[in-house]
Amino acid sequence: MFKGIKNLFKGIKNLFKGRHRPKFMALDFIKYIGPGLLVTVGFIDPGNWASNVAAGSSYGYKLLWMVTLSTVMLIILQHNAAHLGIVTGYCMSEAASKFLQPSVSKFVLISAVLASILTAMAEILGAAIALQMLFKIPIKIGSLITVVFVSWMLYTNSYKKLEKWIIGFVSLIGISFIFELSLVDVKWTEAVVSWVKPEFPPGSMPIIMSVLGAVVMPHNLFLHSEIIQSRQWNLEDEEIIVKQLNYEYFDTIFSMVIGWAINSAMIIVAASAFFANHISVTELDQAQQMLKPLLGNASAVVFALALLFAGISSSITAGMAGGSIFAGIYKEPYDINDIHTRVGVGITYIFAVLLIFFVKSPFQGLVYSQMFLSVQLPITIFLLIYLTSSKKIMGKFANTLLYKILLWTTGIIVTILNVMLLISFVV
Repeated sequence: MFKGIKNLFKGIKNLFKGRHRPKFMALDFIKYIGPGLLVTVGFIDPGNWASNVAAGSSYGYKLLWMVTLSTVMLIILQHNAAHLGIVTGYCMSEAASKFLQPSVSKFVLISAVLASILTAMAEILGAAIALQMLFKIPIKIGSLITVVFVSWMLYTNSYKKLEKWIIGFVSLIGISFIFELSLVDVKWTEAVVSWVKPEFPPGSMPIIMSVLGAVVMPHNLFLHSEIIQSRQWNLEDEEIIVKQLNYEYFDTIFSMVIGWAINSAMIIVAASAFFANHISVTELDQAQQMLKPLLGNASAVVFALALLFAGISSSITAGMAGGSIFAGIYKEPYDINDIHTRVGVGITYIFAVLLIFFVKSPFQGLVYSQMFLSVQLPITIFLLIYLTSSKKIMGKFANTLLYKILLWTTGIIVTILNVMLLISFVV
């Protein structure tokens, strides 16, 4: 009792000091769940859908291990990006502007803005394809409808409101695939083995690399560092920073595991519905049409609805990333009420839609966007490693030797595979 009274007075004292100190209770980490889920939607975007459906329909369960490997890599990189935001109070874009030479930082950040534009193009295309599936709306008109809706979402909602919307979208996507799984006959023993046993079936390398390329995306690293630093309590108390890092780690793992489960479900449904019936699928609208005779109309409608939710939510986060990166060029954090953030979001969406109007087909648009992301991703990864390994920037929270090894190994593997993916598109 006396201890409780003492803690109460201590809290009041800190409040009058102007310091916001969180209560770290047994289930307090639940309050930190949210930033990771905003990042997760980029992990289950339309590009992932295309890669996963192709993987499952062409090779059954054999490529599930790639979802596991890419998720582990993503956890390492996303945790490191959040690490930067928590310790410094800067997102990656701000940190690059503050700690790199101006010419270098502008080159890196402009390339990152371009990556966000091309990512937004792919996400908007995915939502437009879903609208075409559901309501026969032409792709270009569907793209405009999507942009108007997600622009309204971003320009009128705060972080907290957006987190709730995104969590809702992710939940609906998850429920959709639980429904899809209930309709197919899954060989769970084979699936469990494939999650941990690497296999390289003949001709599978392009799909293996596309699965990785669709999971580890540059804009998501910028986004995570922005979202997490926006929740900072203070930067002076090491105890608070350490506990924030621990809670963030739980949030990242929790959110990435959800992404792993949904991506796995996509491959499992495709393997059970298409591969088992000797049907190879390479287009999302083709997959939806094929589901009707195999699993019924309800399955096809749920598939299209889930794709729509994925396209909308990932378009929102791509716009947030573009706004964050552009604001960072001016050494400012993301703030939708600030002119630089608003311009960054606008640039991301306007140029994304213009590209959609100029590409000859949705498939070409997805291919071109993936090619550029393959070039830009290593730049973002090694920027992150440089920033978080510097004691000048991170102080005592700079990367340990073990974590440097993990980061460099992940960065090199991701870079090699993405270069191979780029070569496969060009050759």
